[in-house]
Amino acid sequence: MKGRLNKKEALNLLQNANLYELGEMAYEKKLQMHPEKITTFVVDRNINYTNVCCIDCDFCAFYRHGKDKDAYTLPFESIGKKIEELEAIGGTQILFQGGVNPKLKIEWYEELLSWISHNYPKITIHGFSAVEIAYIAKISKLSLKEVLQRLQAKGLFSIPGAGAEILSDRVRDEIAPNKCDTKTWLEVHREAHKIGMKSTATMMFGTVENDEEIIDHFDHLRNLQDETGGFRAFILWSFQSANTKLKIKHPEIKKQSSNRYLRLLALARLYLDNFKNLQSSWVTQGSLIGQLALKFGANDLGSTMMEENVVSAAGASYKMNQDEMIRLILSLGERPAKRNTAYEILEKFY
Repeated sequence: MKGRLNKKEALNLLQNANLYELGEMAYEKKLQMHPEKITTFVVDRNINYTNVCCIDCDFCAFYRHGKDKDAYTLPFESIGKKIEELEAIGGTQILFQGGVNPKLKIEWYEELLSWISHNYPKITIHGFSAVEIAYIAKISKLSLKEVLQRLQAKGLFSIPGAGAEILSDRVRDEIAPNKCDTKTWLEVHREAHKIGMKSTATMMFGTVENDEEIIDHFDHLRNLQDETGGFRAFILWSFQSANTKLKIKHPEIKKQSSNRYLRLLALARLYLDNFKNLQSSWVTQGSLIGQLALKFGANDLGSTMMEENVVSAAGASYKMNQDEMIRLILSLGERPAKRNTAYEILEKFY
């Protein structure tokens, strides 16, 4: 393969390429970018600080409304205990994900970040999706840039790629009509990159999108990365349908196969040629497919997931600790290493 893939070529590979040949192409591309064959992972914890959400995404089984009996917003002390448990096992990062809670304005987030930065200065804060950032800006009557600058000043290190789903407004209108549109998602990340705040990018496939929209999603990300260079990694995962309204609304939606996941992952490695890091989504695929993903372009196993509540609410229940990650990486002939949020290696296990 010579030169950069265009959208037509990518679509042809997605629809017609032999899976094994596609995997070989992706693995070759991976080795060009990571010739040392180091596979990284991070020890962190997802902290879902609130499950109150006014967006009402049909694909989400986690959210609650404010009046629901099991709705919550965690007090700072509870968050602190979770961080202390993470530090006790050598963790370095917390990933904040929450619902879009209409009662939480910018000041609450500033206070939270300041409190964590003061009490747990060694912990890196990777948090708040573009959807959350956009809503904070709206409810606080601020620009996206102002929100990001204020949160950065209080200790926010980077933002995750959550909320991208598929960057197609047709799809977004169907599965999450109240969520920010494609342009806004991209603009949040663009503004973050402009102030020196890195981020990650994601894709959730397996709802109502078509192949062309998947390629468009890749293209949006590649174009923004060309412009800013601000994405650290790309993470792909499949829709988890249990307990979701979307499955009821669209009973024709089927569970995505491992074949489909590996095919899309390999294509991502080939198309997103300006993304150095691709994570394996063992959380939704299981540890064995998560391991096989390393042969289809992934160079990172992601998080040990000390805590995860969002995809587990929709039926995913896979677990993996650091020792198992190391074993899976070594058995594939690669070199395991623990990293931090910035993909700097902290400890080698080879």
